Amino acid sequence: MSKLRIGIIGCGSIAQHRHLVEYNAHPDVEIVAVCDIVEERVQEIAETYDARAFTDYEELLKTDLDAVSICLPNHLHAPVSIHALNAGCHVLCEKPMATSKGEAEAMIEAAEANDKKLMIGHNQRFVPSHQKAKALIESGEIGKIYSFRTTFGHGGPEAWSADGEKSWFFKKDEAYIGAMGDLGVHKADLLRYLLGEEFTEIASFIETNAKEYSEVDDNAVCVLKTASGVVGTLAASWAYSAAEDNSTVIYGEHAILRLEDDPVHSLVVQYQNGEVVKYELGKIQSNDDGGKENSHVIEHFVESIMNDKEPSIDGYEGMKSLEVILAALTSQQTKSISRIGQL
Repeated sequence: MSKLRIGIIGCGSIAQHRHLVEYNAHPDVEIVAVCDIVEERVQEIAETYDARAFTDYEELLKTDLDAVSICLPNHLHAPVSIHALNAGCHVLCEKPMATSKGEAEAMIEAAEANDKKLMIGHNQRFVPSHQKAKALIESGEIGKIYSFRTTFGHGGPEAWSADGEKSWFFKKDEAYIGAMGDLGVHKADLLRYLLGEEFTEIASFIETNAKEYSEVDDNAVCVLKTASGVVGTLAASWAYSAAEDNSTVIYGEHAILRLEDDPVHSLVVQYQNGEVVKYELGKIQSNDDGGKENSHVIEHFVESIMNDKEPSIDGYEGMKSLEVILAALTSQQTKSISRIGQL
């Protein structure tokens, strides 16, 4: 099979540190076209990857492409993805996949109508410690899951975004959701993956209290409940100024799983009988190191296309994780517990 012809729409930080680098390293991929509204930026990237440069994504989509990555501000995820799917391209869209359930449903409909793959870039499912923890849970070794806590926080996107404090991340009309959309949705997706069930209720406190230039949330703490009654907390923050925290702890009947909670051991299993097993499974992807660790998202997307298989994080999975975040926003706005999936 000939190489997949790939286009990148949006050449900011996530494209530069993840998508472009990983596509370029893949033996079955050719980066054909790149697009960004900042002409100087896109010209430089086009020269680096020997690709055609565009400042209009509609013009890019007129070229001969197999698939595109959508690395744009949140409010453009749905319309540009739908346009790309209708143009005959498979789509890998950054998270959160959309800013409403209706938009997400329209993306899924476009993918199905055009018989194209739609994948959402939730990379935490591919982290080795997370995959090992899921295997332990599914084996029954941990027993019944009672509770959890998960956190994703760092100093904020201005430290690594291509536009710093002026980034779209902080603008309500472009981002719609702040730290909860940037980081919280990652953890909502991870917990759904680890626990193997859906959340049904959420109560949240979501604030903008750390960055005076932000029009969106920068600190959030949520309490979630699954269909079977597992309860726990999720925190998302752009105010962890000293160091990033990307940890998760699962409290089970026979053991506690500590994921990315130790600087050396990416998974620590503390058994009820006192035994402790420590795993060194490799680093989690982090903004601290410029995103050098392979996210495996690109590999999975390419494999799905080449083998004609649905990606594990398809539009439906992306929508379910988005619904958790939307319900959290509703909880904050109404000062009440929100039912997830009923918005």
